[in-house]
Amino acid sequence: MKLFITGGPGFMSILTLLLVIATAWIIYHFVVGYNSKQPNQEKILRKLGYGKSIGLFALVTGFLGQMIGLINAFSVISDHPDIKTEYIFDGIYSTMICPIYGMLIFLFSLLLWFVASFMIEKRAKNLSQLA
Repeated sequence: MKLFITGGPGFMSILTLLLVIATAWIIYHFVVGYNSKQPNQEKILRKLGYGKSIGLFALVTGFLGQMIGLINAFSVISDHPDIKTEYIFDGIYSTMICPIYGMLIFLFSLLLWFVASFMIEKRAKNLSQLA
């Protein structure tokens, strides 16, 4: 919870929302595609890929949060040139949390996409062998 507040509640909330959306999107389309009687593999894989794109959007959003944080930090530094270095490093530390969280979300969505697409392709191969 401390990292959530330190990283900035605005961007961290957006990133958490993107995590939930990406996870739900991939799981939903995996379950629907895996349980369909006549699966259209190309369509299912395309929809799963959208979940991966949501994860990529989270990564970009994390870096946007970092850039905005750095702009704010540099603005404060330029207004107060006698600021202590420990405050500068605390500000840089705070700006690193958003992109790390965004990277973790992207990696998680990529892992989910990889597993789901592998299982869909394997099931489609098994169904084609049975026919």
